[in-house]
Amino acid sequence: MASQRKTFNEINITPLTDIFLVLLIIMMVVAPLLDQQGLNLAVPNMIEVQDELKDSKLIKILVTDEDKYYLNDVEIPVNDLDNVISEQAKELTDGLLIMTQANSTHGAVVKLMDEARNSGVTNISITEY
Repeated sequence: MASQRKTFNEINITPLTDIFLVLLIIMMVVAPLLDQQGLNLAVPNMIEVQDELKDSKLIKILVTDEDKYYLNDVEIPVNDLDNVISEQAKELTDGLLIMTQANSTHGAVVKLMDEARNSGVTNISITEY
């Protein structure tokens, strides 16, 4: 008498479902991080910058190592940045050139960039002084 074997003809999809759920969670966490946009920067050559500084109508503001702002060798208080930039932007329409000293902080430069954007300046360049 031969013993009859039962054949196994069902597929267990539980492990497959677990893998798909883990991948879905990973994609949900990573997807918002991929959507962030940064600044598009074009770094000019040093020779081009020196030639353009002579003939341009740029607002030139210096950010010092002590995070102070200077326009034409006159210190600008932090509270008056937006007013000064707005007034200068009426005459100097080419944009803003931020000149930074070597140890000026990132926060001071970003503050100046924000104030310039709020004042309507669309072209902003950064260089080391």
